[in-house]
Amino acid sequence: MASPRLAALTSAPVTVAPARRLTQLAIGLWLYGASMALQIRGTLGLAPWDVLHEGLTKRTGLSFGTITVIVGALVLLCWIPLRQRPGVGTVSNVVLIGVAVDATLAMVPEPTALLLRIALLTSGIVLNALAAAVYIGARLGPGPRDGLTTGLCARTGISLRLVRTVIEVTVLLGGWLLGGTLGIGTVLYALAIGPLTQAFLPRLTWAGVTPPARPAS
Repeated sequence: MASPRLAALTSAPVTVAPARRLTQLAIGLWLYGASMALQIRGTLGLAPWDVLHEGLTKRTGLSFGTITVIVGALVLLCWIPLRQRPGVGTVSNVVLIGVAVDATLAMVPEPTALLLRIALLTSGIVLNALAAAVYIGARLGPGPRDGLTTGLCARTGISLRLVRTVIEVTVLLGGWLLGGTLGIGTVLYALAIGPLTQAFLPRLTWAGVTPPARPAS
């Protein structure tokens, strides 16, 4: 989901309606975790980071949500040498998405019919894009993975597209080697998530932007 527009939105603070923005953030993160669970239940292929999460889940025996939290925390540690500044949305992202994934997986059984699996996959991708726009639009800090991408771009001068591609290909291959699910859903996610998120984002983004703080030197 990272893009120049997204980077600007997630890094720029706003000063209006903090309670409503916090509510929007929580709803967006919970829906994001739920959307991941729907794609998992579809068993037709996952987003790159979720291929890694599933592979680690199979290797460790920990729940998918627990692995999501652990990986998110480790990625957040990578912000330190990049001198990135997390927001309340960043920390909430690490915890709340993992809880939502496990809660939704507990409620949604894995179907056997192909049509139901396709329906879960497609609804999961659309919901993922909507949820991303909801929590990004709250402007309370980027997720750990998006922050890692934009931080590496800022420090290296390499294009955002290239950095994101290298990161996602790396985690995708690593997750696949660990046993994560790679399939048509992975391709569909890669093609659809950017345009869908950008379509939802303008309607869900808070206005009233104050000038961004100067990056730490």
